[in-house]
Order: sequence, then C-alpha cells, then structure tokens
Amino acid sequence: MNSIGLPQQDSKKLIEALNELLADYSMLYMNTRGFHWNIKGRDFFELHVKFEEVYNELVLQIDEIAERILTLGGTPVHGYSEYMKISDIKEIMNVSDGKTALASILESYQTLVKKQRAILSIAAEMDDEGTNSQISDYIMLQEKHIWMFKAYLA
Repeated sequence: MNSIGLPQQDSKKLIEALNELLADYSMLYMNTRGFHWNIKGRDFFELHVKFEEVYNELVLQIDEIAERILTLGGTPVHGYSEYMKISDIKEIMNVSDGKTALASILESYQTLVKKQRAILSIAAEMDDEGTNSQISDYIMLQEKHIWMFKAYLA
C-alpha cells in the first residue's frame, strides 16, 4: 500500500496514465498560449480573451494533476521534451486563424475526455475516489467546452 492506502502496483499504472495526461494538458496549454498570442482577424477580441480563459484554466489543472501524481507516490514529468514524446496532443505553431485554433482546442479536449475516461476506469478498480473525483470534474467541464466550441464553429 502507498501512503494514502492504495495498492502500490495499481498506483504505478495510474501514475503513468496521469503523467501522460499531464503531458497532454501541458501541450494543449502551450498551443493555446500560442493561439492567444497570434490570433488575428475579425474575431480577435472575442477569441483573444477566450484563449486566455482556456489557458488559465489549464494551468490550474496542470498543477492539480502533478500534485495528484505526487500524492499517489509518483514523480510528475516536467520537461517539454518529455511531454512531446508521450503526449497525444501535438505541438501546433504559428496559427493565427480563429477557426483553425478553435478546431485544434476542440480536438484536444476530445482527446483529454477519452483519456480521462480510461483513467476513471483505473481509479475505480483501485477504489481511488480522490483521482476519480478530480478527473470527473475535468470531464464535466470539458464536455461543456466541447459543446460550446462545436456550437461556435457550426
């Protein structure tokens, strides 16, 4: 058992999945910062603010995921070179078109939701209510973002 009473071997599997998720969040964070900085066009004012909201939310979640990894007895991955190796969300450079940027964020959120549902299964198997609660909250928020971004792009 680890220090919070969860099976050590199961925790290792969960820590690995959370580190991959941490990499995904970090890549989405940097992509969104780039969209915020480089956005142009008639939706500039609206999207510039929206992208800032997204990356501010992501930076808080990144910290929470890293802290959960530490709570489980692991070490959070913390280098972009490592993130680029393990993330399913790829680096996107020099996007200034709002529709392209929004579509990228939408696709990234869909990736996160899929991965987080798999993490819920791992956490449920080991009765890890802490991880389950945290990830469930993220899924609920991101599902709403997906709905709103799809409506905006329609």
